[in-house]
Parts: sequence; C-alpha cells; structure tokens
Amino acid sequence: MNNPISLPSYLTQSEAVRSRFERLKAREVILEVKQLGKVYKTTKGDVTALRDINFRTHRREFVCVIGPSGCGKSTLIRILAGLESHTSGDVLLDGKPVTGPGRDRGMVFQGYTLFPWLTVKKNVMFGLEMNNMGASEAAREAELWLELIGLEKFANAYPHELSGGMKQRVAIARALVNQPRILLMDEPFGALDAQSRARMQAHLLEIWRNIDITVVFITHDLDEAIFLADRILVLKAHPGEVQELIEVPAPRPRSAGQFTSPEFLATKARLEALIHPPQPVAEEEEEVKPHMIRFVNVADNVE
Repeated sequence: MNNPISLPSYLTQSEAVRSRFERLKAREVILEVKQLGKVYKTTKGDVTALRDINFRTHRREFVCVIGPSGCGKSTLIRILAGLESHTSGDVLLDGKPVTGPGRDRGMVFQGYTLFPWLTVKKNVMFGLEMNNMGASEAAREAELWLELIGLEKFANAYPHELSGGMKQRVAIARALVNQPRILLMDEPFGALDAQSRARMQAHLLEIWRNIDITVVFITHDLDEAIFLADRILVLKAHPGEVQELIEVPAPRPRSAGQFTSPEFLATKARLEALIHPPQPVAEEEEEVKPHMIRFVNVADNVE
C-alpha cells in the first residue's frame, strides 16, 4: 500500500514546512500497518474494534493518534506493542511481522508502572539486566539515561518520593534504555496536571530530538497532538477506522507561543471538525428544561 505524505489542502504551507515533509517522506519506513482489523468475541456476538487500518511511520517521525472515545486507540497501540493479537491484516516493524512483545519496542502507559520496591536507578536498569547485561554496565547505562532526562540527582530515590511527571520521565528512560526502534505511548501524560503535562511534553520533545527514536503517541488532547506530532492519525469510532492522516504545518522546534499561530489554530479546527462534527438539530424538537428543586430559601434570587 502506498501511503504518500501529502500537504493539507486547508493551509498554505511555508517552504520550510514543505521541505520538512519531503525529507520525512525520503526516510525509511519503520512501522507499516496494513489492513489491520480486530474483532472481539462476546456473548452477544462479534464486536469490531478496528477495521482496515492502514498507515506507515517513517524513521524519527513523531505520530499522534487521536479519535473519539471508543475508537480503539488503546487497542491499536497494544497490538503494535505485541500485547494483544489482531484478527486480520499485518503489523510490520522493519519489514518483520509483530507477533508479540519485543525489545525493539518500548512502551509507556498512562499509569505509573515503576516497581515501587526499586530505586529510580534500579528501575531503569531492570530491562538491561533482564537482557543479561552485567550489573556494572547496566548501572552505567542507567546513569546516562537519568542524566538525559534530568533526574541523575534522584537515582537513589524511590518512586513514592517522586512527582507524577518525574515518574513518567523514569518510565520513558526505562522504555528507551534497551534502545528500541520505536517508542509507543498510551496517553502517558493524561493523569498529570496542566503544568506538569506541559513540562513533560517539552521534556519528551527534547529527548526525541537527541536520540534516534520513532514515536507513536496516543492522546485525546488536540493541543497536545498538534504540539508534539509531525503527523496526526485521526480515527473514527464504532468501529475504529482511519478517517484522515494530517500533516502538522507548525514549524519545529515547537514552542508554547505556537498555540495561537494560524497554523496551529487551523489544524485544531480541522481536527475538531473530524472528531466532533456538527450534529443536525430537528426543527420540531422541544426544548427540554431540567426540573430543578430548591432545597433552601435564599434572600436574593440569582438569574
């Protein structure tokens, strides 16, 4: 399947942005998903979660996946990680079928998945030691990654001593320490407050700029998707199907000031139209007013 990278028709692209997408198109394909489908067997019959999903991800590309609730975003990324089987189609990583978990993929979940009985450093070392790396070498590798994420001073701390954002930075380091080809992230910042989320987005982009990694990032936040991604895969629900694959025209490096730029606002408007299309309102529909009960008497009425 050809999956060309085309410039969006709803925006006039700058020469710099056009050049960026041409360079992206020239890179090797890391991940290819072809006619992917997922059907669950239930007592009430078959339920189709994903149908005919097709897309490619290029080396060092940052792809976000968004869609309405129930569109199968988490199911898709679990299939890419090899944590869940698919019913039809193919998932190819470097041309080889994905049939289960592997060290060529790193995974970061929304929940804090660190081992609470291990220090920060030991958490990062865990995957290396499981892959038969010696303790001293694993410790050196872990220290390098902790320095990269800015947590070298917390190497001997335990997870309960860290903030939510710090925990996710450790989880990212643990996922990357085995040098996977692709990093899969399932709403990793969804549980963070707005300020921590913004800091984590900046941290993630800094890490991505400094290492050779391809990222597939699940989110429900449109601003987050536009801020992070090169391209955004939009799914529609029931069943999950590819609705559109959008190139983000905002230039890199990204900054908070771009949230009000014409490119950012136009891309967000397009995403809003895809995910929350306007619903027709019946002309004869009666206005329904909720029945309100006043529990106390108040001296001043309010409108």
